[in-house]
Amino acid sequence: MASPDLNLLFALDILLTEGSVARAAQRLRLSPSAMSRTLARLREATGDPLLVRAGRGLVPTPRALELRQQTGRVVQDAEALLRPAKLLDLSRLDRTFTLRTNEGFVEEFGPPLVARIEADAPGVRVRFAPKSDKDVASLREAAVDLEIGVAGETGPEVRIQALFRDRFIGAVRAGHPLSRGAITPERFAAGRHISVSRRGRERGPIDEALSQLGLQRTVVCMVSGFSAALAMARASDLIASVPERHSHGARAGMFSFPLPVTTVEVTISMLWHPRLDADPAQRWLRDCVREVCTSSR
Repeated sequence: MASPDLNLLFALDILLTEGSVARAAQRLRLSPSAMSRTLARLREATGDPLLVRAGRGLVPTPRALELRQQTGRVVQDAEALLRPAKLLDLSRLDRTFTLRTNEGFVEEFGPPLVARIEADAPGVRVRFAPKSDKDVASLREAAVDLEIGVAGETGPEVRIQALFRDRFIGAVRAGHPLSRGAITPERFAAGRHISVSRRGRERGPIDEALSQLGLQRTVVCMVSGFSAALAMARASDLIASVPERHSHGARAGMFSFPLPVTTVEVTISMLWHPRLDADPAQRWLRDCVREVCTSSR
């Protein structure tokens, strides 16, 4: 069965409002003959004559009277959908936004982001979701408003915008032997290390950089997050390697140092689905995230 021509709804609304083929033709900027043909199509589509001759004019049938109010509502709703969105009233906005990111981002950027959002929109709530269930479908279905992290492999339809670049540094407790003297690749490799990997991997870019110098570090434990690595390093002689900007606050009171080997910086981005691209509230949310990440440099 062929889909109905929805353009006929607008013509029907005007015909039933005007009660005249000639006046409806003027409003739609059609010729009277073209409007008559449109009325014929409407009669065929509805199975009702809709407007019938009465003296020198036309009068609506009972079916037309029934349709007039319904058609008006449908046309008004359709016109509202096709208008530009109204200006966003942040003071009245009542929504919960879900941001999927790692704990390091939440700990470092979460407090200023929530404060920034509350300043504009006190009725907005932010839900920080873990990255363990990372999948494009959540973005597509709007279960997740923003994904924040290293982009990696994504669906071709996902929008991506870089926020900042981050590098890995070392962190040890105050008074650790590495806090005194030059930190050479040899001294660094000779220490006892914590590996951070959600997938339980022992080796990573730091190990590859050391191996190019003929060195190998000793990994004595593996954790799934940088917060856990810093907590363990703070209470022991273990060495944690963490992203600098993601861990600024969590490293307070510890000794931090540039890694004595070269590793590739990572780009932290935000990702969202195109279906949310033009939504005024979503645009405002992305502006808040960009502003917080920029001001925290």
